[in-house]
Amino acid sequence: MWTNMRPISPPSDRIAPSAADGPTRKDMASKPPLSARITMLQRSTLILAHDGAMAALSYWLALQLRLGGGAYAYSPDLVRIGTPLFTLCALAVFIALGLYKAVWRYASIGELLKIARAAALAVLLFALCLFFITRLETMPRSTLIIAGILLIALMGGARLAYRMYKDRGLEGLFRTDQVGTRNAIPVMLVGAGDGAELFIRSMIGNVKAPYRVVGLIDDKGSRIGRQIHGINIMGGLDELQDAIQHLARSGDAPQRLIITEDSLRGRRLRGLVEQADGLGLTVARLPKLTDFRMQDGAPASVEVRPIAIEDLLGRPQTVLDRSRMASLIAGKRVLVTGAGGSIGGELARQIASYGPARLALLDHSEYALYSIDLEIGERAPDLPRATLLADVRDKERIRAIIAEENPDLVFHAAALKHVPMVELHPTEGVLTNVVGTRNVAEACAAAKVSAMVLISTDKAVNPSSVMGTTKRLAECTLQTIGAANPQTSYVVVRFGNVLGSTGSVVPLFQRQLAAGGPLTVTHPDVTRYFMTVREAVELVLEASILGTETTDGARNEHIYVLDMGEPVKIADLARQMIRLAGLRPDQDVKVAFTGLRPGEKLYEELFHDAEALAPTRYTGVQIAHPRRVDGPTLIDGVTELEAAARRRDRAAVIALIGRLVPEYAAPNHDTGSAK
Repeated sequence: MWTNMRPISPPSDRIAPSAADGPTRKDMASKPPLSARITMLQRSTLILAHDGAMAALSYWLALQLRLGGGAYAYSPDLVRIGTPLFTLCALAVFIALGLYKAVWRYASIGELLKIARAAALAVLLFALCLFFITRLETMPRSTLIIAGILLIALMGGARLAYRMYKDRGLEGLFRTDQVGTRNAIPVMLVGAGDGAELFIRSMIGNVKAPYRVVGLIDDKGSRIGRQIHGINIMGGLDELQDAIQHLARSGDAPQRLIITEDSLRGRRLRGLVEQADGLGLTVARLPKLTDFRMQDGAPASVEVRPIAIEDLLGRPQTVLDRSRMASLIAGKRVLVTGAGGSIGGELARQIASYGPARLALLDHSEYALYSIDLEIGERAPDLPRATLLADVRDKERIRAIIAEENPDLVFHAAALKHVPMVELHPTEGVLTNVVGTRNVAEACAAAKVSAMVLISTDKAVNPSSVMGTTKRLAECTLQTIGAANPQTSYVVVRFGNVLGSTGSVVPLFQRQLAAGGPLTVTHPDVTRYFMTVREAVELVLEASILGTETTDGARNEHIYVLDMGEPVKIADLARQMIRLAGLRPDQDVKVAFTGLRPGEKLYEELFHDAEALAPTRYTGVQIAHPRRVDGPTLIDGVTELEAAARRRDRAAVIALIGRLVPEYAAPNHDTGSAK
């Protein structure tokens, strides 16, 4: 059980925060808010009031049962003195043993055993006190035994009934609370919810358990000072150091933090990891609760996952309009260009899940096309589909394919996107990104396709690279063709970098880490926007809904911009990845700065200053009203640009894209003879 946990050395360098990340490190260094402390006091007081009432009731019932209902007539002092005295003795024992600290939500038979011990001590203390007052002269001895039994039943019954109500059953009640063995690795859990309870339960009674839970900390505050299966919830995130020192003094210093709350991400997670770094602790996290597999009412073998880069970035979860996404796709004929790439492949996967009438996958790479077709075939074996080996540069081939497939929707993800490579081969970038987009757009117009969606990039804004300039020309070309063909919705979706996509920085860093480094960063201050490929495609689909629903005359001029959150410093990302691998940056693995490459910018922009940005009904998707372009001039320019690119006239291509995109600032292109 739990043997696959990998230690994660915590990073101390910060990734740029997101506004949705939550409290800052300064916030984390403050005490829990007054409202949380009041809630804690109220809950403890309520529990003690309940247990005191149960003590009084159990004593009174014991007298009635033993004396047949005539207790007051038998001895008024037994009632007048005995009831408050028994209650006070019981409360004193309960407070001393900390019974009020236990979280009723996780009550078990182990909790019942603690109550039995407390009841026995309460009865003994009461008998001793009453002896000094009355010498027990009028107290029937069996009353004490009856009172103890009733006290156990009333207190334990209330707790177990609450647990059964929450669990809708008896699972989880029948166990003791012996958490791990002394030889197991001591760990502290972060979070005092269901995940923590499941982890502790998996350690209970298991002599081979590799971990021993010695304490919990929780960021909510309402459970601080209480217990789960006898394990103390020792404080909030800001009190981690004090909790560790307290445990160290008792010989139980934890060696690892295990995060049990999946919601702990972003800035809060980075702050916690920084604290752990200073305390010499490694960090890991549990899987989501939905990933737990149960066996005989307890968690079976579950692989604990490491902290991922996505966790540290801490992008907020977007609420998706899945019903409209389904209506966009279901029963439609869909074609995806560039289906073998990162974005195209994820588009194909998500589209297949919404039940299209037919899915056509187009790519110029034989192996990439084979791979995605094989995957879709396994995911949706009954889905009618076509695999189309073709190049978007081939105008007649693309026109014939779209006419034959007759799609309702076309997602155009085919592109050359690697900035240095397109910088070396500008003619190839023009032919794929500009001419290819024009070919697909014109074929969609000829076939009266309902909608075409172009995947664009933040590098198209104030471009300094050939790749960014060609993508900006692709946007303008689509808008120009759309203005002349209003029967088709032409949708442009623009976003930044995708984590883990082919050619992106994360896979590069992973390869460099595997080789022992160094991790190469072009400039200490370079920043980029990031989101996961899944999130990007989900938002592309939502933007497509907006684009196809828009009815105003300028709909084909709109650009949909995905909210990428805050930009990330690449140097910080490199150091985070080194630490997540359990290594120390600049000691175990170097971070080397190589200088900006031709066409590379220090930072990217998602929209131009002249583009009026407005929100949409979907969180995470904004709409930009771009600058208008002169359609005939652009089409003539693209035709001239294609001719120069096909004859591999590098100088003419650079000059033409500079004329067509005035904001393009061409770097020095004396990088060799490649075209």
